[in-house]
Amino acid sequence: MLIRKAFRYRLYPKADQEQDFAHNFGQARFLYNFFLAERKAFHEAHKDEKKKGLSYEDNAGALKKMKKEAQYAWLKIGHSQVLQQALKDLDQAYKNFFTKRTKFPKFHKKNGKQSARYMQHVFVGTDWIDFPKIGKVKAVIHRPCEGKVKNVTVTKTKSGRYFASVQVEIDMPEPKFDRTDVTVGVDMGLKDFVVTSDAVKIPAPKHLRKAQKRLARLQRRLSRRQKGSKGREKARVAVARQHEHVANQRSDFLHKTSHWLVTTYGLIGVEDLNVRGMVRNHKLAKSISDAGWGEFKRQLLYKGQWYGSQVVTIDRFYPSSRECSNCHHVLPELKLSVRQWDCPNCVASHDRDHNAAKNIQNQAKSRAGTARSHADGESVSLDFKTEHFSAKS
Repeated sequence: MLIRKAFRYRLYPKADQEQDFAHNFGQARFLYNFFLAERKAFHEAHKDEKKKGLSYEDNAGALKKMKKEAQYAWLKIGHSQVLQQALKDLDQAYKNFFTKRTKFPKFHKKNGKQSARYMQHVFVGTDWIDFPKIGKVKAVIHRPCEGKVKNVTVTKTKSGRYFASVQVEIDMPEPKFDRTDVTVGVDMGLKDFVVTSDAVKIPAPKHLRKAQKRLARLQRRLSRRQKGSKGREKARVAVARQHEHVANQRSDFLHKTSHWLVTTYGLIGVEDLNVRGMVRNHKLAKSISDAGWGEFKRQLLYKGQWYGSQVVTIDRFYPSSRECSNCHHVLPELKLSVRQWDCPNCVASHDRDHNAAKNIQNQAKSRAGTARSHADGESVSLDFKTEHFSAKS
């Protein structure tokens, strides 16, 4: 099967190459904001008409006319596909909004994260990446870039660091999912990030909570600096670097944990948590966001495809914590503060999280068995997720 995979490398461009990237960033940002304003204005002016919005084709046609005008001649400098990708990113942002995957698109800021995507004529070397009209840029190729390069996205973070995300296409053998005898149920929490049915507990690292004092101190230092001064810019970079450090710590933890699960177990059961609804609780929102449950589940799904591990998503309304894993008696109510409870039916003593993990494991086994019994092609409604994701390993 063909999958998309991304390799992220650190870039160290020279001064003139930074100017070239800045020009491409500016072009992409300008077009994104320009046509976002155009789409909003068109929608307001044509509310009562059949066509209420502009499409990518409409924007691409307008861009072609713009490049012929003298005031937009600077758009001809740089790679033309960078401009087209900015329009495609805007179109995708609208699609994500209408499918309720994210909020309405916002205008891109000059002092925010900058990015530009190159679709062709990019080559990855041993310690460089060659970009069209820019040349070879020094890069740290910490691992070989496998597969056929499909596109490269260059980003400049708020702290001023440059990265290249190289998306490649790799032909991998079809996963067999034949390790269903090694099963596990995974219960995710805030105190213990993961509790498995094997009684393995991985404590939540709480990276943001641990960096809270330092972040507050850096933010106070930033607020005292005069706007527009070099000192304020220096303080802003310090805050941005600390936030990036926290994000990198979280990403490293999630990748290592998900990799351990998919390489150790052949059948993994996880809950379908309503993270978007849970973060509305203002008392737990910061801790839930710091945990990264949504990203962790996403990594399990695509890595399961890579390593032949079947990931089964259990319905979010299944009472995994309230059901006794021994006799299957279901409690009518179980407060979040109760971490240990005794079953009134069979008198079995349960740790809340471990009991939930065992119930999730049992559900995963039964659903995997249902899937095998319908192997002749009959339709069956399950919560299996089999999409191929484009992401880092």
